[in-house]
Amino acid sequence: MAKAAKTAIKSKDARAAAEAKNWSKVIKAVRSPKTGAYTFKEAIIHKDKVKDFLAQK
Repeated sequence: MAKAAKTAIKSKDARAAAEAKNWSKVIKAVRSPKTGAYTFKEAIIHKDKVKDFLAQK
């Protein structure tokens, strides 16, 4: 019989795990002025700065 896979990886440092919840991956579609095609800009930023990231050109 096969072993059951663990569904969650438990962190040894609970404080670091709690801090990780304050970060988000943000993906923004940006249109190229030269070709008109869309590209995607990705960033991992603090949750307090999401609106600033999306507002910038």
